[in-house]
Amino acid sequence: MRGWSGRGPGRRTPVVTGSSAAPTLGGVTFASGAGTADGGQETRTIRGTLPPGAPDYVYVPVDVPAGVREIRVSYTYDRPAVPAGTPGNALDIGIFDQHGTEPGGRGFRGWSGGARTEFFIRADDATPGYLAGPVDAGVWHIALGPYTVAPQGLSYALDVTLTHGVPGTAVRPVYPPQWARGRGRAWYRGDCHIHSWHSDGRRTPAEIAARARAAGLDFINSSDHNTHASHPHWADHAGDDLLIMLGEEVTTRNGHVLALGTDPGTFVDWRYRAREGRFARFARFAREIRRAGGLVVPAHPHATCVGCAWKFGFGEADAVEVWNGPFTPDDETAVAAWDATLVASAREDRRWLPAMGSSDAHRPPDAVGLPQTVVLADDLTREAIQDGIRAGRSYVAESRNVSLAFTATGAGDEPAGIGERLRVAADTPVTVRLEASGVPRCSVRLVTDQGVLLTSDPFPVSGSGVVEWRTTPAYAAYVRAEVRHETAVGPLPGVMAALTNPIFLGRA
Repeated sequence: MRGWSGRGPGRRTPVVTGSSAAPTLGGVTFASGAGTADGGQETRTIRGTLPPGAPDYVYVPVDVPAGVREIRVSYTYDRPAVPAGTPGNALDIGIFDQHGTEPGGRGFRGWSGGARTEFFIRADDATPGYLAGPVDAGVWHIALGPYTVAPQGLSYALDVTLTHGVPGTAVRPVYPPQWARGRGRAWYRGDCHIHSWHSDGRRTPAEIAARARAAGLDFINSSDHNTHASHPHWADHAGDDLLIMLGEEVTTRNGHVLALGTDPGTFVDWRYRAREGRFARFARFAREIRRAGGLVVPAHPHATCVGCAWKFGFGEADAVEVWNGPFTPDDETAVAAWDATLVASAREDRRWLPAMGSSDAHRPPDAVGLPQTVVLADDLTREAIQDGIRAGRSYVAESRNVSLAFTATGAGDEPAGIGERLRVAADTPVTVRLEASGVPRCSVRLVTDQGVLLTSDPFPVSGSGVVEWRTTPAYAAYVRAEVRHETAVGPLPGVMAALTNPIFLGRA
């Protein structure tokens, strides 16, 4: 999440053509490669300056002749001093091939944001974050994203190098299976927001998989920023003990959203804002995520980094990430805002938005599995895990050590569990019960549509205990549980150790 800031490089005074949505800068043409020796190289440099208020994305055309084996791009940009509190220069980069830059990404060949200063593409290999494949003749476009621009403007220089010769042999992608060896209907632990070195992470897929296993996870979801290039690189690291789902963190200028568990090779475009009413608006791409078998999950909706807070609303969401990495004040805000949405749907028995938590781990010391979403699923498959998340049959825990069992029971009735509804009359006595382990010295808070109606004494140092509370559907339309660490800041609640999705009460 936090901090997908563009840190990258730049160019010469731009000649802008095309629509304001996708302006094209002055580019470069390479001579025909005919007669060039195998392995021969040509380099062109493009310089320019982007002014404050530049469009979100601009494109530099590169006319690539036939007979090119590899394209390599490097860039630099200036970082002038700026007044305190004013963003400086930060420039992201990616590339589209001869198929063009239109929304939907048919020509997409890679994106590294500000994580790299150079990249290459050829048939048999590519820089992490980029798609290997032939460098076909035509007009390619280097995509520049001025994430922030200093008052002085952003001056950049691009070096484009073409290597001529016979292309290498393309490698057929192999993807991880969509199932692992499960335990039937059971609680499965997962982390659905992790970054590898295919975006701005510093860990390889192998390192992430090893940390996921060490954290006791049953599943993870690949979620690199604005690229699906990592998808084929996970196959060797899945196994009977670890389901690896594929996705993307769609990183727009108005918030980030997880495409969770999409079909292999699915690319989701990110080049739009919430204020746009044209065909590129978010709803179109949310539908594409679902058509590709994925879930739409806004990430860290109240994060404070530039462009990170979610501005698109939740009408297209399947769940929401309310806890992102170590619990912080913006997570507290996200939990409170999510809780407010439950009130609107509590008594009408209509669609509600389940909560999730993920680590958003990028690099050491970020801990994979802090937090983790624990899902009641019919088996350890992509579809079953997604069904559990979509239904809200889940809770969020800070580690594998934390386990919860949360139910609501009426007299003589079968208990309802997390994400379910106990369908009893409004005056029926209901017993709410939370069993917890792995939470030493933590207190339980039971939260309803009225707010916090019970705060327990701290659990013993053993970390295990039971809390019971009695109510009726007339008094509480729903109830959910929070498990909090001790606090030393007066009346403020302690840091979250775990939280559940709600149990709804009453016939509605």
